Amino acid sequence: MKHYAMVIDTKRCIGCSDCVVACKTENKVPEGFARDWIVEEVTGSFPNLSLEYRTERCNHCIDPPCVTVCPTGASHILEDTNITLVTEEKCTGCKACVAACPYDARFVMPEGFVSKCTFCAHRLEKNELPACVSVCPTHCMYFGDLNDPNSEVSLLLKTRKYKTLIPEAGTKPSIYYLTD
Repeated sequence: MKHYAMVIDTKRCIGCSDCVVACKTENKVPEGFARDWIVEEVTGSFPNLSLEYRTERCNHCIDPPCVTVCPTGASHILEDTNITLVTEEKCTGCKACVAACPYDARFVMPEGFVSKCTFCAHRLEKNELPACVSVCPTHCMYFGDLNDPNSEVSLLLKTRKYKTLIPEAGTKPSIYYLTD
């Protein structure tokens, strides 16, 4: 099984939103909706402030609450991976998965079904990187299989300090943010 992960270097991200535009274009996300977004976080107190830009999206959790609450099976994990997907035809738009996601990564499309980041599974089938990763001008985004100890993402997590978002939710997210 592949354990796909995304590693984002918060020291290199400049908040340009190229990843957001690439995702919207690649996945035909309508205006007013987004599968990924940029967060600007200021910490500290004046005059010792720190600014962090980070791109956020579905965390493709190992223990995704959005899948377990789905009454129709529309939310599911792609076979032999950890990629969480939604089958549009099965989705009733009940929003149980939207409420269950601690990362606010899901939204209801105008047509009534839930949508979210797919790690561009359709691109992975062609051995291409997710659209967001492929366009990043600062090359702060990395993507690969954590089950491959020699993958770039595995090596980065072995050698750099990192964090995940909302670890206390117990979802075991697959998005990692390098902090040093």
